[in-house]
Amino acid sequence: MDTLQKFSVPLAIIIAGALIAGAVYFVSISKTTVGLGAPSPKVNIKDVKTDGDPFIGNSDAPVVLAYWSDHQCPYCKAVEVGGIPQIPLTPAIPVLIKDYVDAGKLKIVFKDYPFLGPDSMTAALYEHAVWELYPDKFYEWRKALMLAQDEENGGFGNEESIVALTNAISGMDGGTVKALVAKKTDAYTKSIEEDKEEGASFGIQGTPGFIIGTKLIAGAADPSAFKTAIEEQLRRSDQ
Repeated sequence: MDTLQKFSVPLAIIIAGALIAGAVYFVSISKTTVGLGAPSPKVNIKDVKTDGDPFIGNSDAPVVLAYWSDHQCPYCKAVEVGGIPQIPLTPAIPVLIKDYVDAGKLKIVFKDYPFLGPDSMTAALYEHAVWELYPDKFYEWRKALMLAQDEENGGFGNEESIVALTNAISGMDGGTVKALVAKKTDAYTKSIEEDKEEGASFGIQGTPGFIIGTKLIAGAADPSAFKTAIEEQLRRSDQ
């Protein structure tokens, strides 16, 4: 009996360990299977409405990148200007501007997807007014807004702070922008909501979200992910 007890405890431990290992393996396989089996949304940049939206680059560039964003989104900031310690990505947008936009190969269209709070909507409204009044200053203004981003609804991003930031940029008048926002809030809001609904229809459920050709990049990514998709589109345009 003593001998049986001597071996029964280790045997029980071995069996329990095997059961736990099997459970972990089953869960891992299940997660992998779900991930591999999840269908990727079918997208095509040709289906994206780009008329009237702010953009940088040549209007007839061979490749178009549609970019849905929220001005309070830290992942958007990480992709555009960096500076988020918790998101150690190389900012992709400056690389794309240098390598493709400035070379006339890429047009980046900025689409609205405000969902993080009232300051998100305020920034989106002001972006439309800035584009209408100062298209040549648009990206300078947008970059300054991203650099000034703080915590979500944490202070910066309300109307007063955006007007002050606008006034600080040479050649821009925050009061003029504010007046246009007040005049065209309804029209801008309609356009913003249409952008957001359009993004959702392509499978974009948060920010940032990008479409290049038939490729959807959902979330922040390193420059290489964008460059691969852009180079593929450039090869197609040369054929």
